[in-house]
Amino acid sequence: MKVVVVESPAKAKTINKYLGSGYEVMASFGHVRDLPAKDGSVDPEKDFAMLWEVDAKSNKRLSDIANAVKNADGLILATDPDREGEAISWHVLEVLRQKKALKSQPVERVVFNAITKQSVTEAMKHPRQIDSALVDAYLARRALDYLVGFTLSPVLWRKLPGARSAGRVQSVALRLVCDREMDIEKFIAQEFWSLVATLATPRNDTFEARLVGADGKKIQRLDIGKGAEAQAFKRDLESAQFRVASVEAKPGRRNPPPPFTTSTLQQEASRKLGLAPAQTMRVAQRLYEGTDIGGETVGLITYMRTDGVQMADEAIQQARSVIGQDYGAKYVPSAARQYQTKAKNAQEAHEAIRPTDLSRRPKQVAKYLDAEQAKVYELVWLRAMASQMESAELERTTVEIEAKVGARKLDLRATGTVIQFDGFLALYQEGEDDAADDDESKRLPAMSSGEALAKREIKATQHFTEPPPRFSEASLVKRMEELGIGRPSTYASILQVLKDRSYVRLDKRRLYAEDKGRLVIAFLESFFARYVEYDFTASLEEQLDRVSNNELDWKQVLRDFWTNFTGAIDETKELRITDVLNALDEMLGPHVFPPKEDGSDPRLCPTCGTGRLNIKLGRFGAFVGCSNYPECKYTRTFSASDEGGDSGTKILGTDPESGLDVTLRSGRFGPYLQLGEGGDGEKPKRSSIPKGTDPQSVELEQALALLSLPREVGKHPEDGEPIMANIGRFGPYVQHIKTYANLDKGEDVLTIGLNRAVALIADKIANPGRGRQQADPGKPVGDHPSGGVITVKNGRYGPYVTHDGVNATLTAGKTPETITLDEAIALIDARAAAGGGKKKKAAPKKKAAPKAKAAKADDAVDGEKPKAKAPGKKKAPVKKAAAKKPAAKKAAK
Repeated sequence: MKVVVVESPAKAKTINKYLGSGYEVMASFGHVRDLPAKDGSVDPEKDFAMLWEVDAKSNKRLSDIANAVKNADGLILATDPDREGEAISWHVLEVLRQKKALKSQPVERVVFNAITKQSVTEAMKHPRQIDSALVDAYLARRALDYLVGFTLSPVLWRKLPGARSAGRVQSVALRLVCDREMDIEKFIAQEFWSLVATLATPRNDTFEARLVGADGKKIQRLDIGKGAEAQAFKRDLESAQFRVASVEAKPGRRNPPPPFTTSTLQQEASRKLGLAPAQTMRVAQRLYEGTDIGGETVGLITYMRTDGVQMADEAIQQARSVIGQDYGAKYVPSAARQYQTKAKNAQEAHEAIRPTDLSRRPKQVAKYLDAEQAKVYELVWLRAMASQMESAELERTTVEIEAKVGARKLDLRATGTVIQFDGFLALYQEGEDDAADDDESKRLPAMSSGEALAKREIKATQHFTEPPPRFSEASLVKRMEELGIGRPSTYASILQVLKDRSYVRLDKRRLYAEDKGRLVIAFLESFFARYVEYDFTASLEEQLDRVSNNELDWKQVLRDFWTNFTGAIDETKELRITDVLNALDEMLGPHVFPPKEDGSDPRLCPTCGTGRLNIKLGRFGAFVGCSNYPECKYTRTFSASDEGGDSGTKILGTDPESGLDVTLRSGRFGPYLQLGEGGDGEKPKRSSIPKGTDPQSVELEQALALLSLPREVGKHPEDGEPIMANIGRFGPYVQHIKTYANLDKGEDVLTIGLNRAVALIADKIANPGRGRQQADPGKPVGDHPSGGVITVKNGRYGPYVTHDGVNATLTAGKTPETITLDEAIALIDARAAAGGGKKKKAAPKKKAAPKAKAAKADDAVDGEKPKAKAPGKKKAPVKKAAAKKPAAKKAAK
């Protein structure tokens, strides 16, 4: 009997069926060890010795594996075929050796790109040893991420209050988003005009042509910048005689794109399906691990973390066969197509993402899959099939047109494309983030040189240049790949962490840099510019790839990095808050204080009229305050208004009773209303805005009513005591003596009547242990892989999912109606890994000495792959010897 170790229980079950009774397949549940989230887990003073810690659940699984290995004939490590899979195999082997589970049993490493019987049995025939170079590259990458996170994050906390943490690659990805935001803010629109003539052939076929030249000079897109100039051209064209000067038709071919890599799958799923990269990877993982089809569990796609664009020969031949069956012989090229990767440092699993069996058409397998899985499978199938289809044959036609007005000659041009043979376009067309000029897609009527054309209409249209578009998740992944930043397996987690930290937000599928993120990047660019440079980060990735190729020593890469990095950290020790504020003010001033339309000073304090507004740092982060503080207490949030306005204060009108201004303001805890400015040590009257009310829709009458709260609803019919209505910390409520009852959703604190208020008070007295309503029983979402139902509920603080005592709040954009099972599982698992769940009673412990605060591991470093972490009692960390090579390396030589 041999023990086979894979990563997931789903794979273990399937592979066990393939291998039979001579094997016992067991799951590690992903990573089994990690660096503890505390200082000293990587020690540069001891040649970067690393401490590894096994969490409670992983320790139990490893003990089970160790017990099985002790009585086995051999150990086969069959984790995923990428770098992370290699690292997991190394970790498992290291722990088994520490447990003395291995004696003389042989240890082998096998990899397979698809979970099919053929792939698995073939892989078993070709075992190898653990690739020590890949393990070294993993160790170097993990150490770098840890050192940057745990060294740089405390600097952020001290010098930039309110900042969370900084990751090595995440910070560079954030800079891309922030730089684009700055480009948009600096952008100045330029006016230009286009002139388009609608013309007709002698056969009365109409088409459009653009003005491209006049009097022998070319006219470029932005050359006509004034309306008067455009109207002069229009007058000339209105009276011109048109004829065809030349017709040029050029044949062309459009070749199909290669099958998917990790990043191109994420990009296309985002564009066509609206899936976030992390969501795409979760769905693809399920398709890879296998689905029950006709009583047999089979993996539907090959491994989904890869840079490779080539398919196996047998898959290519099968694709060609299916194309011939479904579309005919003319859609099958004479020779199989071969692709070469364009990605920098392509080092992941080598084959592209494709269906394991291309004869499984999407419609045939859809009934076995949920909606998202069916869509992703169809996308993978279409792309793989199209990659082996014949090219599309096109005819690109350019018609040059001459317009004469007396002695003056104007030039126009019409372009179009005719698809002569659709080829792969019959099956698949690649999505685009931003719509391009569609002139190429227009079809032109038949024309010949010298032919006279009739004028139908002349249009002069005003345009303005547009700023560069904000990144979508797809275009950001594409840009990171172009720059060589990060790895395909990291993109999804990088984007997710940026959103979780509120450094960016996703709105209408576009990424917006939040103020918190812009502050972090402004700080890093001011004092750690080298470490957020695109070229530097890409160069470091290249060094790590050279380590994986056995070309560089991983410890030397760490030494070179650490020497320069600690020097940069030391330079900030004497950094004063004034220096930080000056740097932030210089970089972010145009964003925080944009020019006013009336040309007045955007930094002039609107309250005192003499003070200057500046960026300030407080306990909760950055804000804007007046230089005349404490005499003037004007403050507003860091941002200007949503529309790029001039301040955080909007005057709604004047209170007729007091004559004071009623203003809408933005505070640290959200928008609020204020009456006047206060004085003589008294605070002005303020009121929060009810949840669900758009602050910008509040008008003077509603504002005065809210500022008048609390209001008396009426007298209680039993004792004559007043019932008051007000807005509190947890929303609107009614109060009778010492009984408080929250209003239900949709009820208005300004209009609630006496009968309803009495009913709420009576219900609260009758049920003092519950809230304003019965707890939401929830709606089942589906079963968790570990067993038990996941339920989505509405709670006091918003909707959440729950499973086995673990509650996880729904992330932005998710609702109880739209959340999928995969998303719910991810939220539950992430919450459990962070220590969420039922609290178990433990024996009293002696009070320990206080420890220094440390960054959370998932906030400080750049993760590469989900880890199977779970809360529980921690075992003593195991130290990796500094002077020795990993045991797995010896086996590899």
